[in-house]
Amino acid sequence: MRYYIIAGEASGDLHGANLVKALKVHDSSAEIMGWGGDLMTEAGAKISKHYRELAFMGFSEVVMNLKTILGNFDLSKKEILAYKPDVLILIDYPGFNLRMAKWAKKNNIRVFYYISPQIWAWHSSRAHQIKKNVDRMFVILPFEKDFYKKYAYEVDFVGHPLLDVLDQYKADAGFRQKHGLSDHPIIALLPGSRRQEIKVALSIMLKMIPKFPNYQFVIAGAPSIPQDYYEAILSENGLNEASSPVKLIQNKTYELLSTSKAALVTSGTATLETALLDVPQVVCYKGSPVSYFIARRLVNVKYISLVNLILDQPLLRELIQEEFNPIDLEKELVRILEVDEQTRMKLAYQGLRKVLGDVGASGRCAELMVRRLAH
Repeated sequence: MRYYIIAGEASGDLHGANLVKALKVHDSSAEIMGWGGDLMTEAGAKISKHYRELAFMGFSEVVMNLKTILGNFDLSKKEILAYKPDVLILIDYPGFNLRMAKWAKKNNIRVFYYISPQIWAWHSSRAHQIKKNVDRMFVILPFEKDFYKKYAYEVDFVGHPLLDVLDQYKADAGFRQKHGLSDHPIIALLPGSRRQEIKVALSIMLKMIPKFPNYQFVIAGAPSIPQDYYEAILSENGLNEASSPVKLIQNKTYELLSTSKAALVTSGTATLETALLDVPQVVCYKGSPVSYFIARRLVNVKYISLVNLILDQPLLRELIQEEFNPIDLEKELVRILEVDEQTRMKLAYQGLRKVLGDVGASGRCAELMVRRLAH
């Protein structure tokens, strides 16, 4: 079979790479090309466009780069028509991929979608569009199956690919020594991956340092953010990384979490990664008042963290907007450092793993895809 895959972000490249490997197991003569990144290339896919050229965040950036974005649509369409794939596989990245699904359907190209857009959170009516344009959806969150059932659309739940990623991860026994960390227990700070959210969240998180003198604080630096950006925030908050009790370690989030006692985490996939690495956490989020006002009216979910959404209960305390302040954050951090609370959270995390399914999401997804293509 000939497969054309579109992954427009770093996470899509990671999960796409595991899918490529699995497709080659279940279809030994598979030919795979598309858009993605270095990991998909290493896995054996021929990548013609890197996701770095596709990442436009926010309304203003999209408008400024509209010509480039429209050019990307045209380029992708021409490539697909020339390649004549048996299937177009779209991975998350809804702004681009939902439009590609509509175009592909009109051109009689079979469409599979792996990792559903989070339409259950807002703009749920897009389920009608997906039902019309996507031949098969492969979802990674257990409640998504029931969500699509409301629209009389059957999907396959394959489990969460993060379980695969973490299963392959091996802890680094020399992590503390390599990064000059002491024997004091670590509190990890995960302030997000976008500049504005990092600036807001980290400035509040850093206020915890003098309150917990028996702990060392370590910032998990995002791969796309330069070190000097973090250093500027530290300086603004009267801290200097070289002489203060806070360290910045970039591109080592799993290693950091694996050695941490607790974590303060900006809402996003990081809350799930932190849970799967067994670290008690407080979920934090603070956006601009206008953005939050709009979001509250558009979003129709009970929780902002994936962990609480999957478990359908408030296991993790979510400090949102005004509640994300130094006083409430200190109170919650004290609470999750207590022995009983650590035990309770870690026990609940075991239940989370069971709900998410076993390791092997990529393999199950590839097997189902190959089987469906054969009929």
